[in-house]
Amino acid sequence: MSDKPRKKAALTNAQKQQRFRDKQKLDGKKEVRGYLSAEAIECYRLIDEQTEWNDSTILSNAIRITYAAYKNGQIGLLNNWLKQYKL
Repeated sequence: MSDKPRKKAALTNAQKQQRFRDKQKLDGKKEVRGYLSAEAIECYRLIDEQTEWNDSTILSNAIRITYAAYKNGQIGLLNNWLKQYKL
Protein backbone atom coordinates (compact mmCIF):
# COMPACT_ATOMS: atom_id res chain seq x y z
CA MET A 1 0.00 0.00 0.00
CA SER A 2 1.20 3.47 -0.80
CA ASP A 3 1.45 6.29 1.69
CA LYS A 4 0.30 8.92 -0.81
CA PRO A 5 -2.47 11.19 0.49
CA ARG A 6 -5.75 10.98 -1.36
CA LYS A 7 -6.89 13.96 -3.38
CA LYS A 8 -10.09 15.55 -2.19
CA ALA A 9 -12.92 15.69 -4.68
CA ALA A 10 -13.46 19.19 -6.07
CA LEU A 11 -16.46 21.05 -4.72
CA THR A 12 -19.40 21.62 -7.04
CA ASN A 13 -20.63 25.16 -7.67
CA ALA A 14 -23.66 24.46 -5.47
CA GLN A 15 -21.39 23.35 -2.61
CA LYS A 16 -19.24 26.47 -3.02
CA GLN A 17 -22.31 28.71 -2.99
CA GLN A 18 -23.70 26.96 0.08
CA ARG A 19 -20.37 27.30 1.88
CA PHE A 20 -20.30 31.02 1.03
CA ARG A 21 -23.89 31.54 2.29
CA ASP A 22 -23.10 29.63 5.50
CA LYS A 23 -20.03 31.80 6.09
CA GLN A 24 -22.06 34.96 5.55
CA LYS A 25 -24.66 33.76 8.08
CA LEU A 26 -21.92 33.02 10.61
CA ASP A 27 -20.68 36.59 10.10
CA GLY A 28 -24.18 37.81 11.09
CA LYS A 29 -25.27 38.80 7.58
CA LYS A 30 -28.71 38.16 6.10
CA GLU A 31 -29.51 37.72 2.44
CA VAL A 32 -32.39 39.88 1.22
CA ARG A 33 -34.00 39.45 -2.17
CA GLY A 34 -36.56 41.38 -4.13
CA TYR A 35 -37.54 42.76 -7.48
CA LEU A 36 -36.75 46.33 -8.48
CA SER A 37 -39.03 48.67 -10.38
CA ALA A 38 -37.74 50.38 -13.51
CA GLU A 39 -37.26 53.58 -11.49
CA ALA A 40 -35.31 51.75 -8.82
CA ILE A 41 -33.08 50.11 -11.42
CA GLU A 42 -32.23 53.53 -12.83
CA CYS A 43 -31.45 54.81 -9.32
CA TYR A 44 -29.33 51.72 -8.71
CA ARG A 45 -27.39 52.33 -11.93
CA LEU A 46 -26.72 55.95 -10.99
CA ILE A 47 -25.60 55.04 -7.46
CA ASP A 48 -23.36 52.30 -8.84
CA GLU A 49 -21.72 54.73 -11.29
CA GLN A 50 -21.19 57.43 -8.65
CA THR A 51 -20.02 55.30 -5.74
CA GLU A 52 -18.68 52.06 -7.27
CA TRP A 53 -20.32 50.22 -4.35
CA ASN A 54 -21.27 46.56 -4.74
CA ASP A 55 -24.89 45.33 -4.49
CA SER A 56 -24.57 44.48 -0.83
CA THR A 57 -23.24 47.91 0.14
CA ILE A 58 -25.92 49.73 -1.88
CA LEU A 59 -28.69 47.72 -0.22
CA SER A 60 -27.21 48.02 3.27
CA ASN A 61 -26.78 51.78 2.96
CA ALA A 62 -30.28 52.24 1.49
CA ILE A 63 -31.80 50.43 4.46
CA ARG A 64 -29.65 52.36 6.95
CA ILE A 65 -30.58 55.71 5.35
CA THR A 66 -34.28 54.81 5.38
CA TYR A 67 -34.03 53.80 9.04
CA ALA A 68 -32.23 57.05 9.89
CA ALA A 69 -35.06 59.00 8.22
CA TYR A 70 -37.59 57.00 10.22
CA LYS A 71 -35.77 57.51 13.55
CA ASN A 72 -35.47 61.25 12.90
CA GLY A 73 -39.14 61.68 12.02
CA GLN A 74 -38.35 62.31 8.36
CA ILE A 75 -39.84 59.19 6.80
CA GLY A 76 -42.93 61.10 5.64
CA LEU A 77 -40.75 63.76 4.06
CA LEU A 78 -38.66 61.11 2.32
CA ASN A 79 -41.76 59.26 1.11
CA ASN A 80 -43.34 62.47 -0.22
CA TRP A 81 -40.13 63.35 -2.03
CA LEU A 82 -40.05 59.91 -3.67
CA LYS A 83 -43.68 60.26 -4.77
CA GLN A 84 -43.15 63.81 -6.05
CA TYR A 85 -40.14 62.82 -8.15
CA LYS A 86 -41.61 59.40 -9.01
CA LEU A 87 -38.57 57.53 -7.69
